[in-house]
Amino acid sequence: MTVVSAKSRERVARNFIKSYGRTRFRRLIEALEAGESGQTIANEFGVSRERVRQWKNTFGQVITLYQLHPEVERIFREARSA
Repeated sequence: MTVVSAKSRERVARNFIKSYGRTRFRRLIEALEAGESGQTIANEFGVSRERVRQWKNTFGQVITLYQLHPEVERIFREARSA
């Protein structure tokens, strides 16, 4: 995994806006946040899935969270206190 500096991320974002415009930048960010597929985004922007992956990794990060359902959480807490 390549480490990208803050300055580099800013440069890529400004270059994106210069090439595609602010409206398209907003659209890309919304698509990434919504979890749209790389292929869908690539088709929309006329680029490769690899380019979309690069943008995704440059502009943000994916955070996965595992959260128990409330009824299971309650049972888990009961078991811990017993």
